[in-house]
Amino acid sequence: MENFRPVKNRAPSSLIGKIIFFGRMALDFQILTIFRDLKKKLPGFRGYVLDVGCGHSPYRFLLNPETTDYFGIDIVDAEKFDYANKEITPFNGREIPFSDEKFDCLICTEVLEHVYDFQVLIYEMRRVLKNNGIGIITIPWSARCHYIPYDFFRYTRSSLEKMFAEFSSVQIKSRGSDISVIANKLIVLWMRNLLPKKLWKLIFFPFWLLLIPIPVFAVLTAHLSLLLDWGGTDDPLGFTITVKK
Repeated sequence: MENFRPVKNRAPSSLIGKIIFFGRMALDFQILTIFRDLKKKLPGFRGYVLDVGCGHSPYRFLLNPETTDYFGIDIVDAEKFDYANKEITPFNGREIPFSDEKFDCLICTEVLEHVYDFQVLIYEMRRVLKNNGIGIITIPWSARCHYIPYDFFRYTRSSLEKMFAEFSSVQIKSRGSDISVIANKLIVLWMRNLLPKKLWKLIFFPFWLLLIPIPVFAVLTAHLSLLLDWGGTDDPLGFTITVKK
């Protein structure tokens, strides 16, 4: 059983949604670094855009609706991940239900670790991209197991180079550093123990409350590390892969 399930990543489509979406970035460095990378790329996308494993399409708002046509796909059992979405096309997690070379651009965020036949899906993503089409894919590296039992892999930079070798161009960028990784771990540790599932553990609530300066210091240091490029990138939060067919 999962003791600390990730918070749903929903699109900022309302005032409350915006507060939740942008507010969580103060503490969730995985989401913050993903958003930072996508914000640089998605506004420039043009044409047909495919979002693979889109969930609630949290980053669709970064696309220009006047110059793009958005298509989201997710697995039939997405509700098991708390991501039921009636506005998208369901698929089996392997074969993408669209014709060859249909899409100009592609998005796939934090999905491949949940795909057991990941190479099949990568081949499919390349198949549906037009020649010279571009894609942006994010994956975690230093992340706890989540959505158990549907969490299968963590990929090194070396394995990613082989996985995406069929594309004409592949750029792999580390997201965050070991400093932001440590901060993320401390936040999860602190919150998991501050609000435990087992009620008897609440007797330790005062102890964890007294420790609040530690995660606060870690959070501030991690934000500085992202601004000033501190820390080592051999143990990042994850990777952003930009590909071109």
